[in-house]
Amino acid sequence: MKRKIAILGSTGSIGTQTLDVIRRHRDRFEVVLLSARNSTDLLIRQALEFDAAHVVICDESRYPAVADALQHSGSKVWAGVDSLCELAGMDGVDIVVGAMVGFSGLRPTLAALRAGKVVALANKETLVAAGSVVTRTARENGGVILPVDSEHSAIFQCLLAAGDNPVERIHLTASGGPFRTWERKRIAAATAAQALKHPNWDMGAKVTIDSATMMNKGFEVIEAKWLFDLDPERINVVVHPESVIHSMVEFQDGAVIAQLARPDMREPIAFALAFPERLDIGARRLDFAALGGLSFEAPDRNRFPCLELAYEALRRGGNAPCALNAANEVAVAAYLKDLISFYDIAKIGERALAGLDFVANPSLDDIFATNRATAEIAHGYID
Repeated sequence: MKRKIAILGSTGSIGTQTLDVIRRHRDRFEVVLLSARNSTDLLIRQALEFDAAHVVICDESRYPAVADALQHSGSKVWAGVDSLCELAGMDGVDIVVGAMVGFSGLRPTLAALRAGKVVALANKETLVAAGSVVTRTARENGGVILPVDSEHSAIFQCLLAAGDNPVERIHLTASGGPFRTWERKRIAAATAAQALKHPNWDMGAKVTIDSATMMNKGFEVIEAKWLFDLDPERINVVVHPESVIHSMVEFQDGAVIAQLARPDMREPIAFALAFPERLDIGARRLDFAALGGLSFEAPDRNRFPCLELAYEALRRGGNAPCALNAANEVAVAAYLKDLISFYDIAKIGERALAGLDFVANPSLDDIFATNRATAEIAHGYID
């Protein structure tokens, strides 16, 4: 039987690549829900192509345009995040793909997990901001989280090969981003346009900037803590410019299992959708002779202070990661508008942690309050 798929954030980078996978395997999957924040034209085209039963436009002001365009189709059109939360947990959905950007993905993801759904999670901010709440919700309601981030998918795949052997530590690989070889002074003057030129991956604007600052890798460290139940000292980051090894698991005997593939997000997406099977996604094969070699280096936390900020937030625990995420979202948006400089992103995150009203065991209400208060503070710093 076809697996019925709901895509939260279908017009973004992960959402469109998810549809690429489904397009190749229409006999395996059926799209029942598509959503977008405000990309109406693309959302309409997707709904028509995949005959989605439900379509949600989160920006309610754009509802008339989407409803009018789809009035003669088989799609029912909804508006707003509340509708998306309701539909994410509806009967008839087998897998929910969490591809929304930022903190906005938290509520719909929780709604899906409360309904006991399998969530293919690409939205790392959900676990960064509310890891304890999200994992507890999944555990208490029979929900399942399958990682879609390439690094966490790689760890997951390595663990499948490890049997019951205990993990010593994991190694998350990082490309190093566009500024890996730049001196700090040159990085300080880097424009958003330069930061958006990632050497290996094709991603959305926000995650590409996070990759340039290495905040993305820091958030992946936090995400790994919740996905794999590991303390910070057992999560290592290593820069691997070729982006061929997507991450590694090390065991007590010193052996290391690694997952290798071309940098193509369709691979971890397809693995989550078809798990435990593997699908042909039309990816280029690795030619090991042509690779020549694989290189590794330690991340420079002086040139990329956001990585250490993420470790600090994880060590503090509580609502600290949520505050760092909120400050980073505001700062990255400002950087993309050329309102602040590159290193201001880290400074704003540092100030957010320094001024945090700390909550050791945050409830969901605490998480939303922290996100709101920190965003206001970050906007104040920018102003």
